[in-house]
Amino acid sequence: MSAPSDIPQAPKVTEREARQVAEAAREQDWRKPSFAKELFLGRFRLDLIHPHPLPAPDDVRRGEAFLARLRGFCETHVDGALIEREARIPDEVINGLKELGALGMKIETKYGGLGLTQVYYNKALALAGSASPAIGALLSAHQSIGVPQPLKMFGTQEQKDAFLPRLARTDISAFLLTEPDVGSDPARLATTAVPDGDEYVLDGVKLWTTNGVVADLLVVMARVPESGGHKGGITAFVVEAGSPGITVEHRNAFMGLRGIENGVTRFHQVRVPAANRIGPEGAGLKIALTTLNTGRLSLPAMCVGVGKWSLKIAREWSAVREQWGRPVARHEAVGAKISFIAATTFALEAVVDLSSQMADESRNDIRIEAALAKLYGSEMGWLISDELVQIRGGRGFETAASLAARGERAVPAEQMLRDMRINRIFEGSTEIMHLLIAREAVDAHLKVAGDIIDPDKPLSDKAKAGANAAGFYARWLPKLVSGPGQLPNAYGDFRVPGHPDLSAHLRYVERSSRKLARSTFYAMSRWQGRMETKQGFLGRIVDIGAELFAMSAACVRAEHLRADDDHGREAYQLADVFCRQARLRVEELFNRLWSNTDDIDKRVVDGVLSGTYTWLEEGVIDPSGDGPWIADATPGPATGENVHRPIR
Repeated sequence: MSAPSDIPQAPKVTEREARQVAEAAREQDWRKPSFAKELFLGRFRLDLIHPHPLPAPDDVRRGEAFLARLRGFCETHVDGALIEREARIPDEVINGLKELGALGMKIETKYGGLGLTQVYYNKALALAGSASPAIGALLSAHQSIGVPQPLKMFGTQEQKDAFLPRLARTDISAFLLTEPDVGSDPARLATTAVPDGDEYVLDGVKLWTTNGVVADLLVVMARVPESGGHKGGITAFVVEAGSPGITVEHRNAFMGLRGIENGVTRFHQVRVPAANRIGPEGAGLKIALTTLNTGRLSLPAMCVGVGKWSLKIAREWSAVREQWGRPVARHEAVGAKISFIAATTFALEAVVDLSSQMADESRNDIRIEAALAKLYGSEMGWLISDELVQIRGGRGFETAASLAARGERAVPAEQMLRDMRINRIFEGSTEIMHLLIAREAVDAHLKVAGDIIDPDKPLSDKAKAGANAAGFYARWLPKLVSGPGQLPNAYGDFRVPGHPDLSAHLRYVERSSRKLARSTFYAMSRWQGRMETKQGFLGRIVDIGAELFAMSAACVRAEHLRADDDHGREAYQLADVFCRQARLRVEELFNRLWSNTDDIDKRVVDGVLSGTYTWLEEGVIDPSGDGPWIADATPGPATGENVHRPIR
């Protein structure tokens, strides 16, 4: 047995090496059209999303039938207040979800699953998450990023036959990538998987393993060392959670989502059959990122559920709460918040349903759309929750238990705010999502001009890239000057008598798309290789694209509902007010592209880090405890109790 000091530690990598690892894990090609990609290039391809894609009748029938069963179960068996109070989902609830088939919503029927579409899977998560956000998180972590999805996309037939029937009915799964000193920088991954005959031997520590405390099967990312006959690299494995050498050392506690079973998992000399490796060695990160292309849609789906609940509470509360002689909803300051909640919830549902249906049809590449949905849903969902707390006033800050104890309705607004906060961090923080989406958005530019700004490329490659870039931009730039957005009669399908004129908003999206592309090109010309360091600029570019995508989705959904005679007039009203609100945000973002404090912010940061402003920290007491900022994750045997508790 190797001593801990003999086991490889987290590799030391440069910033450039870390970027190269992330770049290698990207899907390099665009084999299908992408609405969002075209939007960032200044090409408003409304034809890719309008008419709104529709699910097949049989998918609707099966999906609605399951939603009805799930609703009945949640209404009769799920006590959200109990889960919040005891910080645990009762075993009988989890077993009930298993019997209902909720673990297999996305698993094909031939393996014992329900075979739901992405659209209905997301609707189910929104419904279950509204009963208890912890349940939504458990089901999502199991199916969106846990073992089923990577097996579905990359597993062998033998692996599918062995694991998917278990995962559909009885076994809970978890996804293990993050480590105590490794977050969104997987190049420094320290967990190792050393080949030994027909097995791999795993050593390392994983942090924030959602479902890890109760999981039966794990998908683990570990680094295989390069050796004779082994390519090596970060690799994905299916691991039995009860294997000798696996210890769940700690169950984490958080400000929100108190019922989730999230822990710290240690691997010490854990033997995993080579047959359990998913894909080839070195493909782990690509598998993880590809899985997340659709997996990310689960999070904004639950944000939609929060928006719907917040709208219901805001409506009911603000109609009965009176101030200065009239309901608070009739005061403009509160009314504006209610309007924001209603319009934004409509837009979020439009974004999620559109992206999900496109994922089901598999006609489009939705990697940017799904990332935008996650980014926009988490940010707007947080704002909606915050506005609900503000509308409720002191009662919004008071816990549901306290409200009930003094005889009032137990509205868990403050809990929802706490629960929603993690969404801006889960599955890629907002800051990481900005960079990820920005990289995809400028992919076309880097393909033709990337060698020009790459310091490692020889002059011959730069010259060739210059010629290619000249040809590309000679064709592309003139198309950014004018377009349908300048024609008053464009997008006439969205100009309906007696309804707000949505065609004007789509013309704005088209014009803004071209303006966004021009701004990106100008920035690349100005900063060239330094562009990747301009994270503030890139974040605003992405946020503009997110708003334009949401506006497009809202208009398309409104027209779809109108044509289907399903609350069409009201949908047009909501789409109109959302687009008007979004346009104000877009104009501010465009202004901040070039008028901002980015440069002086950096100078202040330099001062903070050098201790220039320590005098500003005087006069307070730091209540933090002692201990290192990052826990020791040295591989080796466990020294504490194993808190793993599979549910049967």
